Amino acid sequence: MKSFLTKSSALWVMAILMIGCIFGFWYVMRTFDFLLIDEIWDPDQVRAHIANLSEKQRQVHIWTTATLDVAFPLFYGGLFVGLAWRFLGTAGPLLALPGLAVIPIDLTEGVIQIMALSGNEVAAFHKVWVTPLKLGLFIAAAIVALIAIGVAISRRLVS
Repeated sequence: MKSFLTKSSALWVMAILMIGCIFGFWYVMRTFDFLLIDEIWDPDQVRAHIANLSEKQRQVHIWTTATLDVAFPLFYGGLFVGLAWRFLGTAGPLLALPGLAVIPIDLTEGVIQIMALSGNEVAAFHKVWVTPLKLGLFIAAAIVALIAIGVAISRRLVS
């Protein structure tokens, strides 16, 4: 897996697909006039937000979570991990850990969200721990990726 994720072509493809997912989320929210619950972790706010969605919006949110929000962590996680492994030397494997850890956490959040959107109100309770954990790991992995990009650019400028 490391040899694949560190290839330039794989990094570029994952970056493009990650950006494509972001545009997909934007398009869905704009077209169907709702916000995704991906950044809401308070169970009461999650329930209130879901209660304000129409049945069509709920179904679109479920499908968006089951498709785009499954692909998205694979693309951004792979990109963040690949950048750390490729450009951060012996520290790369350690610094890649947030990128590796965020993938299953984000996928877990997606399952919880689908359950909550499907009427399981108890599932919303789990957002209180999984969403902040996902966001923290994502931010840490993104910072590592930006550092890796900075290292790559500096190497390119020096050589």
